[in-house]
Amino acid sequence: MEIFALNNILKRENKKNPAPEKTYEVKIEKIVPGGYGLGFAEKLTFLVPLAAAGDRLHVKINQLKGKTAFAEIVDVIAPSADRIKPPCVYFGQKKCGGCDFQQLDYEAQLAAKLGIIKDCLTRIGKIEYEKEIEIVGSPKPFGYRARAQWHADARAHKIGYYRRNSHDVIDVEKCPILTEPLQDTLTELRETIVWESFWSKKIEIEAANSGDKVSVYSTEIVEPTEELKYENDGNSYFYDANTFFQGNPYIINRLVDAAIGGAAGAAALDLYSGVGLFTLPLAAVFGKVCAVESNGKAVDFAEKAVANARLESVEFYREDVGEWLEQNDSEPVDFVLLDPPRAGTEKPIVENLLKIKPKEISYVSCEPSTLARDLRILCDGGYEIASIVALDLFPQTHHVETVVRLKRI
Repeated sequence: MEIFALNNILKRENKKNPAPEKTYEVKIEKIVPGGYGLGFAEKLTFLVPLAAAGDRLHVKINQLKGKTAFAEIVDVIAPSADRIKPPCVYFGQKKCGGCDFQQLDYEAQLAAKLGIIKDCLTRIGKIEYEKEIEIVGSPKPFGYRARAQWHADARAHKIGYYRRNSHDVIDVEKCPILTEPLQDTLTELRETIVWESFWSKKIEIEAANSGDKVSVYSTEIVEPTEELKYENDGNSYFYDANTFFQGNPYIINRLVDAAIGGAAGAAALDLYSGVGLFTLPLAAVFGKVCAVESNGKAVDFAEKAVANARLESVEFYREDVGEWLEQNDSEPVDFVLLDPPRAGTEKPIVENLLKIKPKEISYVSCEPSTLARDLRILCDGGYEIASIVALDLFPQTHHVETVVRLKRI
């Protein structure tokens, strides 16, 4: 009984004064997909968020999967030349999870994103692309974000973003990546929200702006969602906070040019066409454009844009892309614009696309890993990569937009 009692006392003391967690010294070799810093120590591969290539760090392991250790920074022994002081007070370990590259100077961010794309091409796609990949930086690395999703905790009276790797709301007063109109909207919401009016404990609020006009949407907000208009290269696009549109307006013209520039012909397909960002410029250089999109509200906005531009060559299909391709794989097509969601497209869709045998495919992707996976199928199906352009639509994060132009061999 005495030994049993002593063990209980020791257990209680250990809980009060736990043994210090083991730390490892790691040199970060490079930044890899997911935005992790890659390093090695004690026969383990370390993946460390918020790191910079060249850092020497003390880290502790949060999760171990086989020989891969997911770790967090305990302290920086010797900082990389790429490391800077993050300008946002909410950035860091166990803080806001919105940004993960603010510790890098902007040139290092661009270099890291190029490295991520190349890594995915070679490791996932088994593609050896020897040409140069151009990367287009954002004219505004901060103050660029024209759409946002805010989370609100009605019980704690907090509004902002989720804490890194959790669903706890970080109360954010000022976000340096937001455009000025969205920052003003966030400030106004903080001051005017009637927390007692919400039924739910956690609320999601979508916001977007074009110029000074702001659109806000939430299932818990009764006010109507304002319609926005964005103009680019003579075209007008319509959308709102509850409909997807690119969040960095300062680089959209370069995105459209990378995806469509130099293309022309009799017929084109715009798959996952959304509100018509690519549909309108395609209609200017192709005799016929078929735009396929399953989101009915997005199609409504796209039809309005086409009518506003007085274009008569566009046909809209409110259908799932996969189902539409199964029924329409026989008509000859010169050009296909493919802009799927982050998860990429489904394998049957790529295989049905190959049956159409378009002369050229332009693949627009916001996720290099799924892009590389799909490119492997396209290359095996008789296409070669003509060019790759990366565009930094998402400064201060590891995300990157990539446009790949492929031609039939």
